[in-house]
Amino acid sequence: MLPWKRALGPLTALLLAVTFLATPAVAATPTAATSVPTAAVTTSTAVSASSSGWNDYSCKPSTAHPRPVVLVHGTFANAIDNWLGLAPYLVNRGYCVFSLDYGQLPGVPLLYGLGPIDASAGQLAAYVDKVLAATGAAKVDIVGHSQGGMMPRHYLKFLGGAAKVNALVGLAPDNHGTTLLGLTGLLRYFPGIGDLLNEKTPALADQVAGSAFLTKLNAGGDTVPGVRYTVIATRYDEIVTPYRSQFLSGPDVRNVLLQDLCPLDFSEHAAIGLIDRIAFHEVTNALDPAHATPTTCASVIG
Repeated sequence: MLPWKRALGPLTALLLAVTFLATPAVAATPTAATSVPTAAVTTSTAVSASSSGWNDYSCKPSTAHPRPVVLVHGTFANAIDNWLGLAPYLVNRGYCVFSLDYGQLPGVPLLYGLGPIDASAGQLAAYVDKVLAATGAAKVDIVGHSQGGMMPRHYLKFLGGAAKVNALVGLAPDNHGTTLLGLTGLLRYFPGIGDLLNEKTPALADQVAGSAFLTKLNAGGDTVPGVRYTVIATRYDEIVTPYRSQFLSGPDVRNVLLQDLCPLDFSEHAAIGLIDRIAFHEVTNALDPAHATPTTCASVIG
């Protein structure tokens, strides 16, 4: 991808955020998109996913894959759209796969991951309990994209999740925040925008490098005992920058740069979670390290 195209990603994200914040809220009308409670919307998306093989609560983990996989979407995404590539990939390989919506804001349908991240971690905690109860498994594995690869760390560290999670796999996670190629530094030149981010889209403010949320999350170390961590990053990430800020330090950590596995992989931030089968292959290696196979450029057809 050309450098000027990569630069458009974060600029567009920032402009979308500012546009959203500056747009007056539309009064709710009695339509399916605005009047249905969040739980009902989540159930509806779950049914849609079940028809594609995931979010099937009758699925029982196999001996080969004894833990259900919980997929955690990123900012501005949802439980279905973020996983149209990876969820079927895992289901076809024998995994029980589940995904949730989290971080909903009132009056904002379909685009989630926008609420305070600590509250979103509480939603994840409740969802993991639901999956464990349905499947009878002792633990889950979590795979998250972007915010969804970082937010579960709050669940692991502060909400008792370490006892219920075997592995956390992050695809382009903003573990130490992001500068958006330096664009977050521009906020000081636009008085009031930072306050709007905190008020209207707390998750965006929480993800800025140096935020109070991230300072607390990373204090005392990146990891907690008993959980295996894998970070899968791309050097062409235009959202979580610099890309090495995604990597974790600590025991039971594996940091992977896709271009070390396949120099021809030009995936950027969105593609690594949506369509990159090289990244998907590395996810399966992280979920089942005892049967891992080399990830190469040929993994795209695997």
